[in-house]
This record gives sequence, C-alpha cells and structure tokens, in this order.
Amino acid sequence: MTDSDNPEWTTDDFAKAKPASELPAHIRAAFPRTRGPQKAPPKVPVSIRLSADVVEHFKAGGPGWQSRIDEALRKVVGV
Repeated sequence: MTDSDNPEWTTDDFAKAKPASELPAHIRAAFPRTRGPQKAPPKVPVSIRLSADVVEHFKAGGPGWQSRIDEALRKVVGV
C-alpha cells in the first residue's frame, strides 16, 4: 500500500538529504531534544538463561526486575 502524502524515497532523495544538524534552527526547534550523553556507562545487552523461579522472584517485584538482577549480580562480584 502506498501513501501519497509520504512517498517512498528514491536514490535522488537520499542523495539530497542533509543531517538534522544542518537544518535551519526554526525547523530543528520543532523536534524534541535527544537524551544526550549518559551519566553512567550504558549497559551491554546480553541473552542469558535463568531458572524460572529466579525470574519469577524478580518479576514479582514489578517493573525494574532486570535492574534488580543486575544489582544482585554486582553485589556478588563486588562492584
């Protein structure tokens, strides 16, 4: 399905494109600001298999369960 208000870009369109930093200030102002650099180093995404009862225990505490697992592991390794 095509959208006449938002046609697919052509090779020529991509060639003419400019980075947002080169747009006029009044246009840049219309877009929300990004988060910027993080204060803490970013976490590394990994895939890990845990026992179901361990996952259930941490998930029972509600949102942030992955951070709580990270916290527990950090205590174990002493960092």
